[in-house]
Amino acid sequence: MRLDATLAFDRLTEVPELARAAEDLGFDGLWSNETRHDPFLPLALAAEHTRRLALGTGVAIAFARSPTVLAYAAWDLAAMAPGRVILGLGTQVKAHIERRFGMPWDPPVPKLREAVQAIRALWDCWQNGTCLNYRGQFFRLTLMSPFFDPGPILDPRIPIVLAGVNPPLARLAGEVGDGFFVHPFHTPRYLREVLLPAIAAGARKAGRDPQTIVKVGSVFVITGRDEAEVREAREFIRAQIAFYGSTPSYRRVWALHGWEALGEELSALAARGRWAEMPGRISDEILEAFALSAPPEGVWERLQAVYEGLLDRVTIYRPFRLQDRDLWRRILSGRR
Repeated sequence: MRLDATLAFDRLTEVPELARAAEDLGFDGLWSNETRHDPFLPLALAAEHTRRLALGTGVAIAFARSPTVLAYAAWDLAAMAPGRVILGLGTQVKAHIERRFGMPWDPPVPKLREAVQAIRALWDCWQNGTCLNYRGQFFRLTLMSPFFDPGPILDPRIPIVLAGVNPPLARLAGEVGDGFFVHPFHTPRYLREVLLPAIAAGARKAGRDPQTIVKVGSVFVITGRDEAEVREAREFIRAQIAFYGSTPSYRRVWALHGWEALGEELSALAARGRWAEMPGRISDEILEAFALSAPPEGVWERLQAVYEGLLDRVTIYRPFRLQDRDLWRRILSGRR
């Protein structure tokens, strides 16, 4: 199991130092998400200033872009960092696609399947000179003149990792993806009993070995340099569980544990803008189901005890910042 970091910055000028620090500390990879910033731009800087780290979008929103735009961005990154780039794609939810990105919402599983197929058709065209002729329900790509063809790169193997919370996208990852990115709103039980069987089912449907599908996960971890930081981490994660748990399409996670009524309550509070009340609905029992607790030097041992065999790559749900370098050093010391 590999331990990766998640980029956190206010300005792109901060990324080179962050990336170098992550590599020097011993992380295996670096992920850039799409919340307040574009996920691809920081990875270009990280590629320039590192030599070893895997570099992934964790995740880029597929439905906010055309497959061609995604293919170009990943191709350019892979040319900078051969063999190190992972294209992580997510669908987001309908409200964000329509109201934040201003894009149309379509059935997510068939559309994401086509996006993956179309991206690979573009890469095959650029690397091997095949005729671009992808025709699907949502995307039709038939034009690639030499002027717009970036041409082959040293290592065209770019894994595509699909993210999700529910079984349909996990099955799709097993069917057409190279990996699955597990949302932080999960429990080890949900991963073991719901998501991994779905990934395996998708792989078998496509005649693939389920073991070849890489499992990447973001994990809630409660830790800190002192008691005050531990308390702060507990309440932060409690609030994140409440926030994610208010999403109606994530209710299956609650249902597995018999907490579906809580999901409905959180959704109702969120709809009325009563965000401050939501963390109080997350009991210590629920917190412990979703989050691991350990002192910094014991975090890696705890992650291994719970997730070894479930995940291949893990990120701690805590942004990597330079001011926390001593904490990360203590966490990483547990691997030696």
